[in-house]
Amino acid sequence: MDNLTSPTTFLLLEFSDVRELQILHLFAFLILYLTSLIGNLLIIVVIALDHHLHTPMYFFLMNLAIMDLGSISVSVPKSVANSLLNTRSISYSGCVAQVLFFVLFEACDLALLTVMAHDRYVAICNPLQYEIVMHKVACIQMAVTAWMISLFYAAVHTGGTFAVTFCSNIVEQFFCEIPQLLKLSCSNFYVVELWSIAIGNTIGVGCFIFIIVTYVQIFLTVLRIPSLHGKKKALSTCLPHLLVISVFIFSVVFAYAKPPGKVSSNMDMAFAMVYAVTPPILNPFIYSIRNKEIKSALWKLLSCGISSIYYNTMCLYGNY
Repeated sequence: MDNLTSPTTFLLLEFSDVRELQILHLFAFLILYLTSLIGNLLIIVVIALDHHLHTPMYFFLMNLAIMDLGSISVSVPKSVANSLLNTRSISYSGCVAQVLFFVLFEACDLALLTVMAHDRYVAICNPLQYEIVMHKVACIQMAVTAWMISLFYAAVHTGGTFAVTFCSNIVEQFFCEIPQLLKLSCSNFYVVELWSIAIGNTIGVGCFIFIIVTYVQIFLTVLRIPSLHGKKKALSTCLPHLLVISVFIFSVVFAYAKPPGKVSSNMDMAFAMVYAVTPPILNPFIYSIRNKEIKSALWKLLSCGISSIYYNTMCLYGNY
């Protein structure tokens, strides 16, 4: 097969070649995307407008919602558009952008989840030092550092991926995913990117170990809390975060830890959907349903919106 060093377009994987199933996929993914969009936007707006939520935990949660919103916006809308237009194509530049931003948002997601574990550790294990350690400037510095490191990491991965010589432009995935792109390589340069992926996986496992060790210390501290109410309050801020990080880490490790093979597997798509679609949808619900402060702020925001609509309507009819 002739080398396609710089193909003008890539062809993504279709969920089905039956038009009715394509329409079904379109509506299913559109509903999932809108659910994630509304959920994460509500988290961002509520935290930004309610000054009672201007604390380190909610500051990082707002950043996490931004990451989740960006992550799902990279892959799903293009897949929906392709199903609508009955096409598989994505431009070369569009594929590069998907890889860059997806890795950026996913890496920053992991960094923020790790920082949030540290935040919970300080809040529960060293509450007297919390305001000293997690002050406003420190939180901003941690968030900016996570963004900058993730951007550098994403740029390195993207450059390494698209520096290879492609022998095909058929990507066996519903978005431009690095392992699937490396399967198209017919040069030895992809080994460099494999080492980058290995290093990334090592960092991910290191973050996971850090989180586990942190939570072991948190749980030991919680067990020493004398009151049952105090234990429940402490655990209520930890368990959702631990659930989110567990789903994120395991899905990414299963999807990326193996070297790219020559045969596509349905399991690749299944795991890609898990780590690309599921966390951005579940995170707003996990972090808000069990959180009384966010629910209270959300009801307050909705009440103000309804009152404003009612007031404007009454004024409009009053003019007549």
